[in-house]
Amino acid sequence: MNLKVLIGREEIRKRVKELAEEISRDYEGKEPILVGILNGAIIFLSDLIRELKVPIEIDFVKIKSYVGMEGQEPEVKLDVERDIEGKHLLIVEDIIDTGVTIYYLKQMLMPRKPASLKICALLDKPERRKVDIKADYVGFSIPDKFVVGYGLDINERFRELPDIYYVEA
Repeated sequence: MNLKVLIGREEIRKRVKELAEEISRDYEGKEPILVGILNGAIIFLSDLIRELKVPIEIDFVKIKSYVGMEGQEPEVKLDVERDIEGKHLLIVEDIIDTGVTIYYLKQMLMPRKPASLKICALLDKPERRKVDIKADYVGFSIPDKFVVGYGLDINERFRELPDIYYVEA
C-alpha cells in the first residue's frame, strides 16, 4: 500500500488550535458536552480539548460504518451515557465522507432535546455527500481520496501516524 502525505502534522496542529479558539468563543459562558465518535476521532478530540478555553464534559459514541475501505449501514456500538436534555452538544468527528454516519447520529440525538447540537469535523469530503449535512466547524476540506493517519484507519491500521496520508492506488 502506497501512502502519500496529504496534510502534515504542523498544519494539523495549527488548524486544531484555530478551531479550538473559534469553539471557545462560540461556547463562552456555556459548558458543552463534546461527543467524540470512536475510534477515529480520539486523537483529534484529545488535541482539540487541550486547546479549548471553556469548561467541557466529554462523552463518546461508537458507530461502525466502514469495513476496510467500504462504507456500510451505520451500527451503534456505544451510546452516550449521560442525559443530554438541555445541554449544548458538540459532536467531534474525524471525517465527514458520505455524511450518513453523522446524519444518523444527529437523528438519534435530537429527540433527546439538547439545547443545541453542532458538528466539528477535522476533515470534510463534500463531493462524496449522500445526505444533506454540514459541519459547523471544519478543519480541512479534502478531495475524494481515502485517508489514514491521525486517528483515521483501514481495518484499524495506520491510526498512529502523526500526519494525514492518502492511499495511492
